[in-house]
Amino acid sequence: MTKITIGARGSKLSLAYVAKVKELLIKNNNELKEENINFKAIKTSGDLNLSKKISEIGGKSLFCKEIEESLLKKEIDIAVHSLKDMEANENESLLIGAYLKRNDHRDVIISQKIENISDLRNGVRIGSSSKRRELQLKKINNKISVIDIRGNIDTRINKINENNLDGIILAAAGVKSLKLEKKISLTFSCEQILPAVGQGIIAVQCRKEDNIKNLIGKINDSATSLCATAERKMLQTIGGDCDTAIGGLAEIQNHNLKLKAQLFSDNGQESFEYELTGREADASFIGKSVGEKLLDLAGEKFKKK
Repeated sequence: MTKITIGARGSKLSLAYVAKVKELLIKNNNELKEENINFKAIKTSGDLNLSKKISEIGGKSLFCKEIEESLLKKEIDIAVHSLKDMEANENESLLIGAYLKRNDHRDVIISQKIENISDLRNGVRIGSSSKRRELQLKKINNKISVIDIRGNIDTRINKINENNLDGIILAAAGVKSLKLEKKISLTFSCEQILPAVGQGIIAVQCRKEDNIKNLIGKINDSATSLCATAERKMLQTIGGDCDTAIGGLAEIQNHNLKLKAQLFSDNGQESFEYELTGREADASFIGKSVGEKLLDLAGEKFKKK
């Protein structure tokens, strides 16, 4: 067996995701052994430009662009991403060969002061780099101050004291993957804060023409794959860019898929919600239908980019 090189960001969280992918690949492919798999850390534009907002430097794709370029140049064989960092429209030469079983999809607060929704009082200072989270928090209480902070999870936790914040809002999946769940003080329900599309899902990407997709396919979780398909199709239909504030979550029960989504107007003053349930086999159709309905509800208040 020749060597396989996995590429990903070099953060602690990315390394935890790579370890999970590696473990599953070895477990599900008898021909693969520990020594067959190498790792290459790739610095992305998103990691190098920490002083500016993500929207100012080109959007969330900056956490994937250089990794995908390495894949296209055949410097790596497999790329590992957080699905929520990926553009809705994939490079036509690349393929997401597997979606790992979804981790906790919810958003959480890390704070020593905030334990309940009622603690989100006027003037509370919350750190976040997400337009979606900022507007969702302001729906809970529009007197909350959201302070732009970026960096890996450890860096953000340190910024609570450095920036005199009352807390920070993060994805539960990342916090739990780094075994930092004891620091979580409040977990939002999806009724309170609807997560980002793809939140909690690890995506494993390869070149479309490579046989390696057969190895990767064995670690795909079919239910997660269907949910990801619905959510990403909704995002593709909406269009938009890194500044578009949108949440979406698909869930499967008894072979039925329910997709719930929330889109904010361009000025952030209004939000439009819609949910649709159908057969799980119709995941793509459900995603497209929800996207079209949101565009219809928003009308002139949201401009498709």
